[in-house]
Amino acid sequence: MSKKILEIAHSTISIESNSIARLKEQIGESFVNCVHEILKCNSRVIITGIGKSAIIGQKIVATLNSTGTPSIFLHAADAIHGDIGMIKSDDLVLCISKSGETLEIKALIPILHGIGIKLIAMVGKKDSYLAKHADFVLLTPIQKEADPNNLAPTASTAVQLAMGDALAMALLVSRGFTERDFAQYHPGGALGKKLYLKVEHIYPANEKPMVSLDASIREVIVEITSKRLGMTAVTNASGVLKGIITDGDLRRMLERETNTEHLIAQEIMTPQPKTVSSKSLATEALKFMQDFSITQLLVVDDEDYKGVIHLHDLIREGLV
Repeated sequence: MSKKILEIAHSTISIESNSIARLKEQIGESFVNCVHEILKCNSRVIITGIGKSAIIGQKIVATLNSTGTPSIFLHAADAIHGDIGMIKSDDLVLCISKSGETLEIKALIPILHGIGIKLIAMVGKKDSYLAKHADFVLLTPIQKEADPNNLAPTASTAVQLAMGDALAMALLVSRGFTERDFAQYHPGGALGKKLYLKVEHIYPANEKPMVSLDASIREVIVEITSKRLGMTAVTNASGVLKGIITDGDLRRMLERETNTEHLIAQEIMTPQPKTVSSKSLATEALKFMQDFSITQLLVVDDEDYKGVIHLHDLIREGLV
């Protein structure tokens, strides 16, 4: 039984991958024309379909939207029952169908022609009703489905998805869509954060540990402990940053000093600590920490001590 299961899985992957590989034969002038037509569209690409093709259509819509081509999904059944009103005259419609003969698709096409909408067909059969009545055709033929009965949409939906991705990538490159553009459409993702997240967006959530130059050891320890960042800044009477005291500084002090009661912050601090501007990118702060093997940076703007950014902050944001 295990052998049979593996054979079925291997066969499914082989059939689908071979179907996608043969799809390259369909990428030609018609594909180029579709790309140019979408690039000329000043409105939206409306993607429609029925059944499993509709599900693939929703994924293609998501890919197009995230790569700079405004798109919406409209189920073909909903379209012919009132939702056709959401389509504007300057939209472009991409209809996805394996057979190109579905009743809902046949009912929708005359309506689209009636309002002057240009139609791209992504269809498995070039002699189908959909292909014959479309302005542009993207052929997605297959030899057979992966299903032993040749019924369940498997290879057909795989090639539809691949064709949709090919279309999206061709549009992306044609538009000159950059990494920064991608980040703009994905501000919550890792790439968006790398390109847009700044130190000023992070440090205000942390405490602002700070002691004076003449603060006692007890005051230093209380400040470090209460603010829970493993350090404290040391400033002069005007609030100008003069140094930093970390947990490590305290441990080293205890190793070399037998009597610590007389010591003050100025005597155990590390002067000229590493700092970062609040306007710096969070990724720049991370690289700074990595280069100097430190876990926190003091945020300073024009000698004004603003706060602290910690390595844990950057880990929490998914930058590490």
